[in-house]
Amino acid sequence: MILPPVRDPRLITVRRGGSLTDDDHRLLALWAATCAERVLPLFEREQPDDPRPREAIEAVRAWTHGELPMMASRAAGGHAMGAARPLRGAARLAAYAAGQAACVPHVAEHDLGAAAYAIKAVRADRPGDAGDADAGRAERDWQRERLPAAVRDLVLEDQERRDHLCWHVFSDPPV
Repeated sequence: MILPPVRDPRLITVRRGGSLTDDDHRLLALWAATCAERVLPLFEREQPDDPRPREAIEAVRAWTHGELPMMASRAAGGHAMGAARPLRGAARLAAYAAGQAACVPHVAEHDLGAAAYAIKAVRADRPGDAGDADAGRAERDWQRERLPAAVRDLVLEDQERRDHLCWHVFSDPPV
C-alpha cells in the first residue's frame, strides 16, 4: 500500500479541505502519466493486444484537459490494474504504474505509486543483473528531471516521507 495512514493536506485538493490547487493536481497527474508511459512498452511487449494500461494513461491525460470525468479516469486505472493481476515481473509492474497514474485524479497521492511501480518495472526488467539497482536509480533520476517546477519540492518531500511505503525506490541504498 503506497498511501499513508495520515494524509498530507498539501496533497488533498482544496475542495476536500487540503491545499492542493487544481493546477498542481493536474501537474501531478501529468507527471504520473509520463512515468507510467515510459515503462508501458514493458507491458506491451508481453501483452500487445491488451489496451487497458495504455487507455489508462490516455484517460488521465484526458482528465487533465477537462475531457474526461475523474471517475472515468479512476475506472480506467482499475482496468489497467486488472490487466496486471495475472502477470509477473516487469509487465505486471508497468501495468500497475499505468493504473496508479489513472487514479491520481481521484487521490493525488497515487502519483508516487505510478513513479514507484515504474522504477520497480525497470528493475524487474533486468532480473539477476547487478545493474538493476543502477537502472532503478537512473529511472528515479529521469523521473525527477521531469517534475514540473511548481510541484517539484512537494513531490521530493513526499518521496522522502513515503519511501518506506514505496519499497525504498526513491532513496539510495546504504553503501
